[in-house]
Amino acid sequence: MTDDGGQWERGLIERLATAALKEQRRSRMWGIFFKLLFFTYLTVMILLAVDWRDKTSEVAGGSHTALVELNGLIAPGSDASAEKINASLRAAFKDSTTKGVVLRINSPGGSPVQAQNIYDEIRRLRKKYPRIPLYAVVEDICASGGYYVAAAADRIYVTRSSLVGSVGVRMDGFGVTGLMQKLGVERRLLTAGKNKGMLDPFLPEDEKQKEYAQAMLDQIHRQFIGDVRQGRGKRLKETPETFSGLVWTGQQSLELGLADGYGTLNSVARDVIKAENVVDYTQKENLAEKFARRFGASAASTLAEFAVRDAPTLR
Repeated sequence: MTDDGGQWERGLIERLATAALKEQRRSRMWGIFFKLLFFTYLTVMILLAVDWRDKTSEVAGGSHTALVELNGLIAPGSDASAEKINASLRAAFKDSTTKGVVLRINSPGGSPVQAQNIYDEIRRLRKKYPRIPLYAVVEDICASGGYYVAAAADRIYVTRSSLVGSVGVRMDGFGVTGLMQKLGVERRLLTAGKNKGMLDPFLPEDEKQKEYAQAMLDQIHRQFIGDVRQGRGKRLKETPETFSGLVWTGQQSLELGLADGYGTLNSVARDVIKAENVVDYTQKENLAEKFARRFGASAASTLAEFAVRDAPTLR
């Protein structure tokens, strides 16, 4: 009886000890979880505070130069989209203490629709606020759609080694029909509308569809040329190569009348606008947008690029 009682007691003690250890581990895990949760919350709050401070730290105090940045590919949903750039420009012009606006450009181009929208908005704002000039300042590159936008400015400032121009339109695509024949792959495509599969890379090139696409590109090119001529006026010194799609150095762009002088953001603010205080009105991604872009936008962008692989671009 004594031995059985002792074994029973030891078993009970072991079970109690095991349960206590499990409970201790469970408590420790919950503690770690809540600490991580609190740390995540604190991090988000700090990032939100920094994000808010970045947008409000630069308050216009008196007369100033308003800055709007146009960086990267001009495309819907990007920082260089017409929606964001135009909203930034409207805010800059609306401020009664803005003495002049600098649109600092570093872009290889992009969507002709987005570029046209920004061009038109600049011209509208210049008419609405005739006393506030807008100057384009080129950094590394201002090509194609980037130059389309710049052409609406009162003046364009470059550096000697900036890349400027590329007044042209392109449509990207590829053809793999020969490879498919070698691999024995047959393309099966059903469409409602005989031209719905136009420029499909898995089908042989259709000459009529090619001619149609070329006519469309030529029309967009003429619109591009017309707006550049309107924006630059008599300053433009046209040659047979001006609208051929060639890109020029900043020095060459001055000789061709594609730009007006050498300058940077600071020199234009100081020497041209006469307001050294620069206030940034550029709309930047907020914290939610950064997270969305990081975790979801890359996949969506890949699908979108595949869907519009044959869309015309100014780059």
